[in-house]
Amino acid sequence: MKFRKLGDSELQVSEVCLGTMTFGRQNTIEQAHQLLDVAFERGVNFLDIAEMYPVPVLEETQGRSEQYVGEWLAGKPRDRVIVATKISGSGRNFPWIRGGSQTINRQQVRVAVEDSLRRLKTDYIDLYQIHWPDRYVPSFGGTSYDPEKERTSTPIAEQLAALADVIRAGKVRYFGLSNETAWGITTFNQLAVHLGLPKPVSVQNAYSLLNRSFESGPAEASRRERVPLLPYSPLGFGLLTGKYVDGPPKNSRLALFEGFGQRYRAPNVDVAVRDYLAVAKQHGVSPVELALGFVKSRWFVGSTIIGATAVTQLEENLKAFDVTLSPEALADIDRVQSRYPSPAP
Repeated sequence: MKFRKLGDSELQVSEVCLGTMTFGRQNTIEQAHQLLDVAFERGVNFLDIAEMYPVPVLEETQGRSEQYVGEWLAGKPRDRVIVATKISGSGRNFPWIRGGSQTINRQQVRVAVEDSLRRLKTDYIDLYQIHWPDRYVPSFGGTSYDPEKERTSTPIAEQLAALADVIRAGKVRYFGLSNETAWGITTFNQLAVHLGLPKPVSVQNAYSLLNRSFESGPAEASRRERVPLLPYSPLGFGLLTGKYVDGPPKNSRLALFEGFGQRYRAPNVDVAVRDYLAVAKQHGVSPVELALGFVKSRWFVGSTIIGATAVTQLEENLKAFDVTLSPEALADIDRVQSRYPSPAP
């Protein structure tokens, strides 16, 4: 397992980060702990969670993913695990989370951090991320900015001050962004410098062979502001494994949860997937190796977030990080991309 420093932080994270959004719905606590054990044994020291997990989100399951990780973390050397979790922003309203107010202000940040610390059974969070912007941005399938949808939101300077409070208190070491735009990355950084407050050290956005939108504006902001990407959904919600070519298999997420993952059902997705499967076959790699090998090869990636509901899936995903794609394979990937530019928003 390779490790690298995350942005301007002192966090040395594994190149693989284990996502936990299935813990508490698709995975029991015993299954979750087995997955965590296998990942830890293979050198993965980086875990990604969120206060709203598991997904799909329900009031009765909210917080279980943190609870499951907390039970596991209690038996591990704390300084060997990098724990990342997220605060829900006001872009999506869950009335059962903090009384329905998910603005990123001092009071809400303080309460959310304390709740996560309690569930995680730890004294500090290594990386605390704003799950999606407090302000309006097109997200979760949206591609066009519409000024008519602007709404009142917490000023970024106030969000920075709230996060600085919990960092000074020793409850959070660093903070990051998620589902953020180029403007957001740059503004958070520039305001932090101007105000003498902590800067974000990472940004977590969707990125895969099916969604390369990060490569435009956000990639430049990532480089200039030294905020690496933590890509989620690198397998395009599982579509890039090829398992959905003939329809959702039994017990898969798209079979279990109707309407889930709609942004991956755009018209060109299935055609693009078939072309990528052909590229994988041509170059003697598995579909998973092609998809994860591609994401791993990008210069702006800090650590790739993978998910798994079974140990066999986890093992296959981890094995893919031993593969380095040839220049010819990468060129063929770009040829497919030119025909279907980011088919999944």
